[in-house]
Amino acid sequence: MNPSVYTPEEPISSIATALSPAALGIVRVSGKNSIELVSKVFSRPKALLETAGNTLVYGWILTQGKEKIDEVMCAVYRSPKSFTGEDMVEIFCHGGPSVVTAIQNLMLKNGFRQANRGEYTFRAYINGKTDLTKAEAVKEIIDSHTDVSRSHAAGRLSGALFEEIDSIKKLIIDTLAAIEVEIEYPEDEETIADTFDRADIETAIKRLTSLADSWKSEKLYQDGARVVLAGRTNAGKSSLFNAILKEERAIVSDIEGTTRDWLESWASVNGIPVRLFDTAGLRQTDDVIEAQGVELTKNLTKDADVVLYLVDSAGGLNEEDKAFIQNCTEPLILVYTKIDKSDTKDVHSEAEDNVLSGGAEDILVHSGGPSSVGKSYPVVKISSKTGDGLKNLYDDITKILTSGLSTEREQAGLGSARQKEAVLEALECVKHALVSADDNYTLDAVVQDLEDALDSLGEVTGDVTPDDVLGSIFENFCVGK
Repeated sequence: MNPSVYTPEEPISSIATALSPAALGIVRVSGKNSIELVSKVFSRPKALLETAGNTLVYGWILTQGKEKIDEVMCAVYRSPKSFTGEDMVEIFCHGGPSVVTAIQNLMLKNGFRQANRGEYTFRAYINGKTDLTKAEAVKEIIDSHTDVSRSHAAGRLSGALFEEIDSIKKLIIDTLAAIEVEIEYPEDEETIADTFDRADIETAIKRLTSLADSWKSEKLYQDGARVVLAGRTNAGKSSLFNAILKEERAIVSDIEGTTRDWLESWASVNGIPVRLFDTAGLRQTDDVIEAQGVELTKNLTKDADVVLYLVDSAGGLNEEDKAFIQNCTEPLILVYTKIDKSDTKDVHSEAEDNVLSGGAEDILVHSGGPSSVGKSYPVVKISSKTGDGLKNLYDDITKILTSGLSTEREQAGLGSARQKEAVLEALECVKHALVSADDNYTLDAVVQDLEDALDSLGEVTGDVTPDDVLGSIFENFCVGK
C-alpha cells in the first residue's frame, strides 16, 4: 500500500481467513459508517446498530433482494476500542469459499472498497493503537515456523521491544535535559564532559549494542536455516527425513536410487526453524534422471547451512564418502544410521570413531586428496526407526547454527533488518556524542548527536518514519491483516 495516497476512515472490507473449505470464515470491515453499511444487508439492522461495542449479534446476511446468503454472527467493535481504532464489524460465517466470497462481494457492492495488504494494521498504527515494532510483530507471528520463533514474535507484539527502546530513549533524554540546563545556566567546568553524567550514555551504548547484536539470532529464528541430508544410496536419508518431520513424507525403500529428486519441508530443531532437504543418493549411475538428481544434491549442499552426511553403519565409510567429506566446505555432521540393527551397532571400529571425532585429516589422506589440518566434524549414531541418537543430532545441529550467537536473552530482540539499521545509527550517534564531549567540542555538537540518536530510535517505533518505509513494511502483510 502507498501511505501517501491513503484515505483516512474510508470503509474497507476483506476476507480475513484462508479461502478454503473450513468450519468458519471471517469477513472483516472497518472505517467510517462501517456498522451502518453492514446493517443494510443484515436481517436485524436495528439490533446491529444499537448494540454496544465488543458484542456479538446473531442474524443473516441478505442480498439487496432479501435473499439469504448465510447465517452469521457479527462481532461489533466501536471506535476507539477496536484493533484499527475505528468502527469495525467481523462477520463470522460458514467457511465454504463460495459463502465467504459471496459476502465479501456483497460488501464491495454496498459502500466498501477492497482493503489493501496490511491496511488494518496500518490503520491501527496511524490511529495510535500500536507502534511499528508491534505492527511488524504481527507479520512475524503469522509467518513463524516454530514455537520458539512464535514466542519471540509474541514478546515484541506484547510491547517488550517498544519498552526497551523507550527506556533507552529516556536515558538519552535525561542527559539532554542536563545539558540544556548547562547551556541555559553555564558554570565553570574544566571540560564539556564534566557538564553531564556519562553513566546514562554509557548504559545506553551498552543496551543499544546488545540490541544490535540480537538481530543475528532473531534472524535465524525468523528465516530459518537450510539443512541438507546427503549420502550414498540407501544410507537412510529418507528415513531420517521422515523421522525429523514425524510423518511419512518420503518414500523409503531398499531399492537403490528410489529418491531421484529432492524433497523439502519445514521442521523444528530445538525450536530453530529449518528447511530440511532429502536428496538423491550420491553414486555413479547411467540413469539420466537419477544422474540429474545427484547433481542437484551436490548443488544443494553448496548452499546449506548444515550438511548431514549419512553413512550406513553396516558398511562404514568408503572412498566416495571420504571424497565428499574432503570437498565439502559447509559445516558438516557425520551421521551413522541404522544402529537399531544388532549386527551393525559396532561395525565401525573404535579407531575410526577416534579419527572422526578428532578430525577428518586422516580420512582425507586415505581418500588420496590433500589433508585438511584442524578440520573436525561431529559424529552422531542414530536410528531413525527407534529415535535413538536424534536428540544428540539436534543438539549438534543447534550448536553449529547458533555458534557465536546469543540465544538466551533477558530483554527483547530486534525483529527486522530495518530495526537493526536504525539501532546501529542510534548507537553510532550516541558513541560520537561521548567522543565529542571528550574532545571538548561545544555542547551544541553533543546535543545534535543525541537528538540524531533519538530520531533513529523513533524510526524503530514509528515516531519518525518516512512514507516509503511504511509502504515497504505493510505491503508484505496479507490482505486481511
